[in-house]
Amino acid sequence: RPEAPRTGPCGPRKKFMKKSLEAVVFFCGAATMILELLGSRILAPYVGTSIYVWTSLIGVILGFLSAGNWYGGKISDKKPDAAVLSGVLLTAAVWIAVLAFVHDIVMVLVLQSMDDIRYAAILATVLLFGFPSFLLGMVSPYAVRLKLKTLATTGSTVGTLYALSTVGSIVGTFLAGFFLISYFNNVTTLLLISILLLILALLLSRSFWGAKIAVVFLLMGGIASSNAYGAFLKGDLLDINTSYNRVWIFNSTWGGALVKMMQVNDESDSAMFISGDDLVFDYTRYYSLVKHFNPEFKKTLMLGGAAYSFPKYYLKEFPEASIDVVEIDPGITALAKKYFRLKDDPRLTIYHEDGRTFLNRTTEKYDAIFGDAFKSHSVPYQLATREAVQKMYDALTDKGVAIMNIISSIEGEKGAFLRAELATFRSVFPQVYIYPVQKPDSASMVQNIILVALKSPERTRLSGTDGKMNKLLFHIWIKELPELE
Repeated sequence: RPEAPRTGPCGPRKKFMKKSLEAVVFFCGAATMILELLGSRILAPYVGTSIYVWTSLIGVILGFLSAGNWYGGKISDKKPDAAVLSGVLLTAAVWIAVLAFVHDIVMVLVLQSMDDIRYAAILATVLLFGFPSFLLGMVSPYAVRLKLKTLATTGSTVGTLYALSTVGSIVGTFLAGFFLISYFNNVTTLLLISILLLILALLLSRSFWGAKIAVVFLLMGGIASSNAYGAFLKGDLLDINTSYNRVWIFNSTWGGALVKMMQVNDESDSAMFISGDDLVFDYTRYYSLVKHFNPEFKKTLMLGGAAYSFPKYYLKEFPEASIDVVEIDPGITALAKKYFRLKDDPRLTIYHEDGRTFLNRTTEKYDAIFGDAFKSHSVPYQLATREAVQKMYDALTDKGVAIMNIISSIEGEKGAFLRAELATFRSVFPQVYIYPVQKPDSASMVQNIILVALKSPERTRLSGTDGKMNKLLFHIWIKELPELE
């Protein structure tokens, strides 16, 4: 006898399942991009934010997503069951929740096993984000298989779900970049992703629903206590995300004295003495060479603020002079005011923008330009080009001087950037000198090297009568430099 048409909850249940699959695909696309962008902040304090790090994140995550696409499609043909997809989401949620509490430990172990940041970034990305990316990659092809009913609608079904996944990725990108990373710590953001995936797993299947709900509430409690956990794990370390950087602030010792340190990603450090206003790092004293090369200076510019160590010293030592500071990250300036005794001063003007864009548009003339901007242990590319150096030259008065901090050796592969930058400055400025800071006679040691470029072609004395100044001036490199390869 022919079977009677089915009625009752099956119709609404099917409709609910369709909507659930669409929600799963959309939000998993968002979660993937949030995880990728957050990865840059998790890796930053250990391997920086260079092109190597971003290449590792994008390449590894895309690779595991592709593998997940392939495997998800394969198993969906064998067992097209919503409970299986729910299990995939549950597994991804658990992995990411664990990741929230162990990512710093993993990064420390990775750095202990290898020195090259390229390989360290690849290995760390694989260990931390490879498996969850693989699981999230399984979602879209599996959802397509669950939603397909007839061959006549295959194209529209596939197109709709992959469009939803792409739109979700776009939403996740903007949500992470404009909101989540800036306003929440890394642990909280990872737990939010985990909770989202658990809710999606609940939508797809009622199996183990009690355990899933219990884990959701457990993770919500984890969010509430994430700051306390961070304080317990890291002691006195403050771990702060700004719109541009991940910043660590902590107490340490320097030369037997207590100092407060600011580490921006793994790219630059600033410090101040807890009980004094003297400069902590030796290289910052070389900015005072402005007194020798342009004694009548009144107005100067500094590219890079961080904890504002030298600007504070400058305002105290040179009461008749003013200084403009260009710091791209307003969050760092706020931290300097809160933790590093930076105070408002009519002689201090702060601009929050990229140093290159400031040089492009400024009409001011400066007696000196100090360079202390870094990206992954090097001067940012946009500040190292001949065009940028020409902008510095144009912004200086006739007797102006540019004093730039570079971390490099002089000889060998690790000195290639210094030699290239020296050639660049010499193509614009008539006089350029370098001063190795830590070991003035070492050509192979990677150290702070101060580059001094004079706008005036008039020859100047390279020594003076002031004893402290001569200690700095005597570090001048007078040996022949290796040819740039």
